[in-house]
Amino acid sequence: MAFGIKREELNAWKEKVKQGEIAFLTHYWYDPRFPEVKTVTKVGCANIDRLIDWGQKYQIPAKYIDDRSDYPHFDLLGERQIEILTKEQMLAQLQRFKR
Repeated sequence: MAFGIKREELNAWKEKVKQGEIAFLTHYWYDPRFPEVKTVTKVGCANIDRLIDWGQKYQIPAKYIDDRSDYPHFDLLGERQIEILTKEQMLAQLQRFKR
């Protein structure tokens, strides 16, 4: 379940994903399987080949693509989330959610 984002932010992310852009969306998140994790970043792109290439850049195998909806994406959690968002210069997302 997502918390801390506005509908406009979600819709903008969805639109970028549909257009085949690599799009980032960070939000508060709770999943009992990961009780220590408070946020998740979804890195999406409808162009699966482009998304796979992006994942390879960070050694994320294609098998980790969440492809159950119209918005295929990787979920970034924990230290890996911080590492990748830093490399992608998405520091505002880290700061906004106090990561």
